[in-house]
Parts: sequence; C-alpha cells; structure tokens
Amino acid sequence: MFIQILLLIAITVQTIATVYALKLVRATKYNAIWILFIIGFSALSVERIIQLFVFAGHPIPRLFMADIGFVVSICLSIGVMYTHKLFKYIDRLNYQRQLWSRRMLTATLRAEEKARSSFSKELHDGLGPLLSSAKMSLSALQREEQDPARQEMLSNTTYLINEAIRSIREISNNLSPHVLQDFGLVRAIRNFIDKSVAMHPVQIQFSTNLGNERYETDIEVILYRVICELINNSLKHAACQRIELKLTGSPTELKLHYQDDGRGFNPAAVADCGMGLSNISSRVGSLGGSSEITSHPGEGMQARIRIALAEAEMPPKPAHLNRKRRKK
Repeated sequence: MFIQILLLIAITVQTIATVYALKLVRATKYNAIWILFIIGFSALSVERIIQLFVFAGHPIPRLFMADIGFVVSICLSIGVMYTHKLFKYIDRLNYQRQLWSRRMLTATLRAEEKARSSFSKELHDGLGPLLSSAKMSLSALQREEQDPARQEMLSNTTYLINEAIRSIREISNNLSPHVLQDFGLVRAIRNFIDKSVAMHPVQIQFSTNLGNERYETDIEVILYRVICELINNSLKHAACQRIELKLTGSPTELKLHYQDDGRGFNPAAVADCGMGLSNISSRVGSLGGSSEITSHPGEGMQARIRIALAEAEMPPKPAHLNRKRRKK
C-alpha cells in the first residue's frame, strides 16, 4: 500500500511538471527542449500507472515496460543536453535588451542636447538682439538733455537691460556651452571652473594630461555635464572649501577622479532623493562607462568615473555570442 501511495504521488508530480512544461512551450515559442520534457514526463506518468496495474495483479509485458523506459531516458537525456541552447537564448535576449536600453538612453540624451542647443540659439540670436536694440535706444535718449529724475530712470533701465543681456548670455552658455563645441572638453571645464570660483568662496584644483584632444560629441557633452553636476552638488550641498578634479586620458579610456572636503552624505540615502547621483550614473552608463561614488558624513565625497572609448557605443556581447558559426 505504501508503494502504491508513492506511485500516486509520483504520477501527480509528473503530471504537474507536464502542465508547467506545456506553459513553457508557449512562453518560449515552442522550444524543442520543453517538448522533449513533456514527452519524457508523460511517459514517466504512463510507466507509474502501469506499475500500479502490476501491483493490482494485472500482468504487463516486460518488453513494453522497457520500451517506455527507453523513451523516457532518450527524451530527458536529449532535453538536458540541449538546455544550453535555452541559456544562449536568454543571454541573447538580455544582450538585446541592454543594447536597446542604451540606444534609447543615448537617443534621449541627444534629443535633450539638441533641444538645449536650439533654445540657446533662440535666446542668443532672438531675444539678445532685441534687448541690444532697446539698449541703443535708451543710450540715444540719455544723450539728450533730461531732468535729473528722468536721467536716473534711464540709467536704471539701461542697467537692467545690461543685466538681462548678461543673464541671457549666461543661460545660453549653460544650455549649450559654445566653448565646448569650439575648443573641446578641457577648455570648457576650465571655463566652468573659473566661473564657479568667481561666484563661490571655494578652491578648485583641476589637473589633466589632456591638451586639445577631441572626442565624440556624446562623450564630451556627457562628461562635461557630469563634471558640472558634481561641482554644483558640492557647492550647493556639501559646504566644501576645496575641490580636487583629475581627468586623465589614454588611447583606450578616460578616467575622472573627483573629491571634495565637504560635509559628506550617505549615498544610499540620497540615491533616490535628488542630488543628481542617478542622473550621473545613467549618463555615464549610456556610454558604457562605470561610476563609483563614495561618501560618509563628515568625510567629504569621492567620485571615480571610467569611460572605455572602445565600449562607448555598444555593450559587450556574451562570449558564446561572439563565436562564429562554422560554414557547412
């Protein structure tokens, strides 16, 4: 009786496994592996049912039992041997998903930069000349004889227009830095540092082995935005007195080491609360690079970023996907 109960349990488990295999057949677009498992599990269920009949006293030819065992052995053995194809299929899907995600992120960043550039041009070439014309008109009025009150009003208006023109130029440059487009990454970084030092009581030390090297537009723009984000975060949140920035380049990669002496923070606590950390990670990731940000309260912050120039366009393929098929 105990053996019969075990056989019934085995039949139930194998039937459930067969049902799950049927679902997996549909999910994997009728992959042959699951079809073999279905046949194998079904044959096992039949074999257990026959064993129940044997225990009940019904004679079953041994040859028939051997045939069923042979089918089970062949189906399950071939299914296990071909399981590696399923893993290849999963790796291929993961690679395509990574490639699609990176291309989507790159396209989004390019569209963002294009919109920034367009808006910057509209400000500089559209609103800027209008304010300059208004300034010229006010200058003409100032040359005429006016009472002191009117003269002071014209002077104040001219000052406000000058401030508006300066603000437009600054906003335009922040949206799409012309120095970066015309002179490259190092010059743009130095220009941003000079402006930051002029506006904040902070010492920024920048060292690099790069000169006038130019890289792909995506690399220069993203790395420049990341550096600006790091500096702005330190100035706004860290209350730091000193920032050290080191950018090194080689034919194969770019490395950035950033450090401040600010109040520090817990990276896990602020990862989802702003400060641009997720933005930095996603931008670097769109180039296939890696970023590591470490900090502790009261100990400042460090950021290490690496961008492999050869990997800036596509994620690495799994090893078995790089193997070429042999020609027949």
